[in-house]
Amino acid sequence: MSNRRRAIGAGAALVAAVAAGAVYAQQSSSLSAAGLQSSSSPTRQTAYAVAAKRYKVPESVLLGVSYLESRWDTNGGLPSVSGGYGPMHLTQVAAASGGGIEQGGGDDFGAAAAPKTAAVAEPQTLPEAARLTGVDVGKLRINPVANIAGGAALLAKYQRDAHKPLGADPAQWYAAVTRYGGTAWFADEVFSVIRSGETRTTDDGQRVTLAADPKAAPVAAKGVAAAAATDCPASLKCEWIPAPYKQLDPKDPSKYGNHEKANRPAQQKIDFIVIHDTESSYASAVKSVQDPTYLGWHFTIRSKDGHIAQHVRVKDVGKHAGNWYINSKSIGVEHEGYVAKGAWYTEAMYRASAKLVGHLAATYGVPLDRGHILGHDNVPGRAMSAVSQMHQDPGPYWDWAHYFSLLGKPLKGSTTVKSRVMILPNYAKNKVAYTGCDSAHPSAKCPSHGGASIMLRTKPGKTAPLVKDVGLHPGSGKATMSVYDHSARASTGQTYAVAGKSGSWVAIWYLGQKAWFYNPRSNRTAVAAPGKIVTLKKSAKIWGMAYPAKLSVTPPADRVAEPLKYTVAAGQKYALLGSETGEYYHSVTYDSTKHVLYKDSTKYYEIQFGHRAYFVKTSDVTVSTVG
Repeated sequence: MSNRRRAIGAGAALVAAVAAGAVYAQQSSSLSAAGLQSSSSPTRQTAYAVAAKRYKVPESVLLGVSYLESRWDTNGGLPSVSGGYGPMHLTQVAAASGGGIEQGGGDDFGAAAAPKTAAVAEPQTLPEAARLTGVDVGKLRINPVANIAGGAALLAKYQRDAHKPLGADPAQWYAAVTRYGGTAWFADEVFSVIRSGETRTTDDGQRVTLAADPKAAPVAAKGVAAAAATDCPASLKCEWIPAPYKQLDPKDPSKYGNHEKANRPAQQKIDFIVIHDTESSYASAVKSVQDPTYLGWHFTIRSKDGHIAQHVRVKDVGKHAGNWYINSKSIGVEHEGYVAKGAWYTEAMYRASAKLVGHLAATYGVPLDRGHILGHDNVPGRAMSAVSQMHQDPGPYWDWAHYFSLLGKPLKGSTTVKSRVMILPNYAKNKVAYTGCDSAHPSAKCPSHGGASIMLRTKPGKTAPLVKDVGLHPGSGKATMSVYDHSARASTGQTYAVAGKSGSWVAIWYLGQKAWFYNPRSNRTAVAAPGKIVTLKKSAKIWGMAYPAKLSVTPPADRVAEPLKYTVAAGQKYALLGSETGEYYHSVTYDSTKHVLYKDSTKYYEIQFGHRAYFVKTSDVTVSTVG
């Protein structure tokens, strides 16, 4: 306690300077854009303590709000998807607009361009924080200490506007926190974090701790119940914004949109939940999903506050994954954000998503593992020609380890790597030099940030070439360091069969080849993962869809299953992720009474073949269990 008091005393003059508009007048030349890299500047922890004292905001409330907004990161002074800056996510944006979701290929994409959306006004908290503190808007954007003070000043104003006392009791700050985040659900999550506590190393190396306060119980306003039509738990207060099921040509029942009527899980078991990002604003995504000529998915989650809209009932089939088999067996969840700005996936969105996905997984019996909770970038291509058109979201910055902890299923394993491994790098320390985050300078390196993916090489050495993916890169197969190129990457939570070891290097079987990654004892990137492995027989084929052996109907061209033309050899081993039975949902007419489900006894195993999951027929492999 005495150390904390000394820290507050040492920083009091600094915050007074912030309030007077003279922040860092004598230190500005020594500060970097991130704001806290100078040895003469205070720690992030101290900045929260000082700002809380200066503006009479409970430190736990200030830390809790900031954690939900940014996970205490600075993101290098770059704006979020909703125009927010810094640890307190102070916003300044005239409008948000976009041209639809997930621009790119995939079998279910490209039939119609996503509709344009009108400009949407956003809150302007950055100018308001500047007025309250007297600090220049530019400094509030890039200086974490000033940014934190600005957030504290806003909270204090919201508390006064609610006619509540400034003071140390967190329970009195519920209304102010709700206004700051925008929803009662946001405030509920802030107080949940306050009760449980949190410790994290930020993107610029600052260790921040919010001590647990189990007795912190806010005086909460009555929430709005979930819309009756949604499949959400009531606590999430989801909004129902329906996607249209409509015949587009009155003379042609084969032309309709934007999803498929079905009867899941009674008719078809749901085996997967697919995590997407929108590559657009929330408003643009919601506008797109209401267009009958476009595509339909089940849920969209807003970044700034975790608000959820449902568009398609879970019983129905969405068109979202670019693979018809996965579509018919999955639930699609879109998250407002961009692969290249993935460091700004907010804690509010992570928590809302985890609560939703955890509920859906429990309701429909979907296993909580990386074989069934898939990123869109893990969905297989239905055929070799489709692989290069598949999508890359949510990308290498999505924090899978954190996400699975929120799901109540933390990823873990022993450190002695043997026959089967799980990729599990330290997210904060795992800084890969990606390119392509700035569309104007595609060869420039992305801002340094932790991530969930590791690079794979042809030999054990940091300068060895990256492994090839002839499906994603037809012809040369040559991989790049682009943030959008996952052809030589393995991601957190994915499991692989070990193909060799050399010192601190481990090889795994990946797309028919040995792929090497660095796994030093001092900073392990993988752990042992007991489970099952399949060994390929001589005639083994790799499939992107688990279809019946024979069909009495002909699927549309974009739903045809073909064996993948990767070169594989007998004896190669791959981690077994799950099992499927041959199934094809034939829905080619607006009249849903004519939709037919075809099944047979053909058995498949789902395997981790590369960055994506694929399928092999059980007759083409042998199975072993490793401890």
